[in-house]
Amino acid sequence: MFFLLRTAFWLSIVLALLPSGGTPTASKEPSLSAIEAMSAAGAAVSDMRQFCERQPDACDVGAQAAVAFGQRAQAGARMVLEFIGDKIVPSETGSVAPARAAGSPSRPAQHTLTPADLQPAWRGPAPRKDAVAKRPA
Repeated sequence: MFFLLRTAFWLSIVLALLPSGGTPTASKEPSLSAIEAMSAAGAAVSDMRQFCERQPDACDVGAQAAVAFGQRAQAGARMVLEFIGDKIVPSETGSVAPARAAGSPSRPAQHTLTPADLQPAWRGPAPRKDAVAKRPA
């Protein structure tokens, strides 16, 4: 269902952007007046209002889809607001010194590497002494 709506949307955008094919010519068909356009729009709105009376199952499914979409939109907006709030609002106001855990040093610890940490990482095999480097011709 969503695929059909998305396809209809993009097709209408493409059709709206396509050129009309040149200069308008005098056609045999009468042009549509503003009053006729308004009455056609009113008829379309009236038909949409009566859709749920004619197709109650489709209307129920549409309502459920709208509720699910609304819930997802709210959850997404909430996540965005939390993300922005965490990035923009500072965690400390600066007027009060931040609390430290009992026994924690005021500066970060230094010289905390173990001898195993200080060992160099893997090394490749040592080159053979009898190997001669040859230049390509």
